[in-house]
Amino acid sequence: MLQHKGTKSIETIRLILRRFEEWDTKDMFMNWASDPEVCQYLSWGPHQDITVTRKRILDWARSYKNNTTYIWAIYLKAGKKVIGSISVELSNESQKSCEVGYCIGKEYWSRGIMTEALLAVMHYLFYEVGYERVQAKHDVLNIASGRVMQKAGMRFEKIQYHVGIRRDGSLYDCAVYVKNITDD
Repeated sequence: MLQHKGTKSIETIRLILRRFEEWDTKDMFMNWASDPEVCQYLSWGPHQDITVTRKRILDWARSYKNNTTYIWAIYLKAGKKVIGSISVELSNESQKSCEVGYCIGKEYWSRGIMTEALLAVMHYLFYEVGYERVQAKHDVLNIASGRVMQKAGMRFEKIQYHVGIRRDGSLYDCAVYVKNITDD
């Protein structure tokens, strides 16, 4: 049985993963939510107006009342700002599995920050909550996201074909990566 604890703060060498607060609105909007390049492979965005970002954060803040909600702001200690997000998107209680999703500002790409956050979140989900399998997937064109998963110790499992339609109208496929608690 899973021991849900909700979104608790997690600290790593460079990061504090914590709950979003309303004052994170500007950081989120400026660092990733309004950037078309960052949002290229996401199902949402880019946000055209900061009020959309504020509403999203307020919705997340309300959801923290539920101890099955896992949505972290990625706070960079050195920069003293929120630079991305990581969350549990789907959960299967009976199979003790979940799917995580993440996003980080372009300025912070290729620095190992997202891998650091993903490793910390997987550790929390395995050893604090009790998940036995964590899955993540990415649009097959978003190769960098797959590299993050690989560096975090996840293994390629399969391709899911024709998962959805991109904002440009084209169909996309997803690469699925997994990590089981027994993989360590």
